[in-house]
Amino acid sequence: MDDPEDVYPLLKSYEGWPAGSGRGKDPVNAPMIRHWCEAMGDANPAYAGADPVAPPTMLQVWTMGGLSGPIGRAAAYGELLALLDSAGCTAVVATDCEQEYLRPLRPGHVITFDSVIESVSPRKTTKLGTGHFVTTRTDIRADGEPAGTHRFRIFKYAPANGSANGSANASAEASVKDAGESRAARPRPVVNRDNAGFWDGVAERRLLIQRCDACGALRFPWLPGCGGCGSPEWTAVEASGAGTVFSYVVVHHPPFPAFDPPYAVALIELAEGVRMISNISGVPHDRVRIGMPVELEFVRVDGGQLLPVFRAPAPQAAR
Repeated sequence: MDDPEDVYPLLKSYEGWPAGSGRGKDPVNAPMIRHWCEAMGDANPAYAGADPVAPPTMLQVWTMGGLSGPIGRAAAYGELLALLDSAGCTAVVATDCEQEYLRPLRPGHVITFDSVIESVSPRKTTKLGTGHFVTTRTDIRADGEPAGTHRFRIFKYAPANGSANGSANASAEASVKDAGESRAARPRPVVNRDNAGFWDGVAERRLLIQRCDACGALRFPWLPGCGGCGSPEWTAVEASGAGTVFSYVVVHHPPFPAFDPPYAVALIELAEGVRMISNISGVPHDRVRIGMPVELEFVRVDGGQLLPVFRAPAPQAAR
């Protein structure tokens, strides 16, 4: 089957079939909560002490199979993925997830879950290629009581300009290097009701972060409520624009037509204490260092989109 559209009625017939079920490999436990909070930099006191709760965003963690593979995957889900493979949709990328929290999870709770194939989209064409979005819904229970819902969406697609074994990447890389071809447009940021105020600030060349009106905690990225005290009330405040490189990666692969690897992507710690991801300009990618001071600047990219990035001081010439 060469055309993914040919199989869509069959793909859609899998909606409502089970995708998996089982029991978490470990009960909710304090060590995993501690490791999560250390990795995320989350110092909320509710997640520590003698009677901690698990951060709500750990919901999926308790159902994951780890390196040994998924827990209790149903045959129907494997059949659906194999059908997409046979239609040429051999590449996959996770796109987004949605979570709903029904009760706090505490150490000792035994986690069980059931997953269902909730939807398969009609054929979609994106920059990556053509294929179908597959959404699964997982209902999670703690000691038998509903604890939350996790929706997870992937895109199974046939890569544009080639196959999943790398010819698409080679084609993309060639298009970037071909002086006769114009560079592809840079992906535009997603603007929604939760972060629209941030992008309004960027349009005015201001870097806005949120300050909780109840506890005073600063936060970024923008969220509808405070992760510390839960208050939905907040005020936008302007950051100074000063920061340091907290961590960084140098991207070599895969190539993408809108960018020219290798390039550095950094996690910037602002002077105010919050962190954000940004490009680093002003120095070559191999000169970026942890602890390097950086300053905010705004650059205009494809289509007039204004973006906040950070500039490192130019390397000093040797005397």
